[in-house]
Amino acid sequence: MVVRVLGQAGLLESCRYADVRLGIHEVKYAHAENGKARGMGEDRSISFGIRVLAGEMSAWGFYGQPIGEVESNPKSFSKILTLGISRAYARAIANANKKAEFKPFAPSLTDVKLAKIDACKDTMYAIFDDDPGTIPVKEIFTLCTKISGEMRDVHQDVQYASVDAKTGIHRELFCSTEGACIDQSYALTQGAVAVVAQKPGGIPETCHDYLGDLRGWEVLNARNVYKQSLADFAFMRTHETLELTEAEFLPATNDAVVVVTNPHFNALLVHEIIGHPTEADRALKLETAYAGRSWLWRDLHDNELGKQIASPLLTAYSDPSINGYGHYKYDAEGTPAKRVTLIENGILREFMNGREYAAILDHPPNGSMRATESHAVPLVRMTNTVVAHGNKPPAEIVAEVKDGYFIVNHRIPSISESRENFRISAQKVYKIESGKITKLYRQGGITADSKDFLMNIDAVGNDFSVFPIPDCGKGQPMQIMRVGNGGPTLRSKAKLTGRREL
Repeated sequence: MVVRVLGQAGLLESCRYADVRLGIHEVKYAHAENGKARGMGEDRSISFGIRVLAGEMSAWGFYGQPIGEVESNPKSFSKILTLGISRAYARAIANANKKAEFKPFAPSLTDVKLAKIDACKDTMYAIFDDDPGTIPVKEIFTLCTKISGEMRDVHQDVQYASVDAKTGIHRELFCSTEGACIDQSYALTQGAVAVVAQKPGGIPETCHDYLGDLRGWEVLNARNVYKQSLADFAFMRTHETLELTEAEFLPATNDAVVVVTNPHFNALLVHEIIGHPTEADRALKLETAYAGRSWLWRDLHDNELGKQIASPLLTAYSDPSINGYGHYKYDAEGTPAKRVTLIENGILREFMNGREYAAILDHPPNGSMRATESHAVPLVRMTNTVVAHGNKPPAEIVAEVKDGYFIVNHRIPSISESRENFRISAQKVYKIESGKITKLYRQGGITADSKDFLMNIDAVGNDFSVFPIPDCGKGQPMQIMRVGNGGPTLRSKAKLTGRREL
């Protein structure tokens, strides 16, 4: 039916291309605080999105909407889809006419061109051991309630403990006027914990962290990056938060110091100063909402491509084929997913792109267009974006430091508009003295110029982990996307953020 209705778009005057995405999402969830249930349920959503490229000076038109169960029967849906195509086409024509109107004043305005890809026909099935569809909501509810209550009971200084869990199946059908027809499904299971601890008369400490993967319920039974059950993960974070209430506040520094950053911290570091700046739509200034521009690109003739932007020890890539929240086989344009080498031995090599941006840059399309749901317009998004592992054991990286700091687990980022500098807070910071980890500090982090930090990397660990980032925001209206980020232990230089003496 989708293919038949889509064929109507190809008959419209000056229509050069069209595609349809139809998504079905089924999820079960629960939330509990301090041993008491706060919410649970089951959601089933159906939505579609249509893109049309049309007009004498071709431009995009998009139309998408969620649809209800009643509307999802074949006859009703066929009418809705036909209407959607006509609206997307009308918007494309209006946009094309507006471009033609402004062409005399803006000579750079051109037709939208798409890099060529093969039209694929394929089916990708969800991978799981414990089918999310068989997990009763009551079981999720009971688990969250039990764990949050036990977290609260760990110590009297625990003021608040919450646990969220969800599991489900997500499916999206993609069809295009080029003949593509791709049916992809994946499972998703996620747990989240939040802890607030405070000593009497003291300053509270907080922790909020996730575990998850694109698999079934087994994820919460230790099939995750931590190799811990949701309960063990929650208790670990609770004890760490309590430990921090006893620690001193990290003193800020005016000068850069030696810092060793662990893989969890590097997940956010890579996300902010490598991942987002290497998204082609952001670099080309065609999508800057919420995540800004790129320090790697000023214009087509002034950019960092082919230049040294990091230590020769550093290689970074984005790879949808590896396990993690950024895993998929085809993107939202039907382009096969592939590893994109962003930085190779310190040299900037490539940007994540979509077909339109690949044509602008004259690069091969690499399948990096995604949308949170089918009714949202696709954007260039990082996938599993990581620093490649090196050859030095983490313990050796620390042992070589005479005077420095060990930065453990990320918390909150603060990034400049083009991501040329950053400030990222850590969950914990330890002093390193004569190669040994000693004193624990709280409420601190690091700040640095992005290029300086990458250029100063002088050790890359042989460890490697990919962590779930479930809440990456981009676009207007903002889309929240799940991605994977991480890598190995790194050593570089940065200023410490924390408390300053008055």
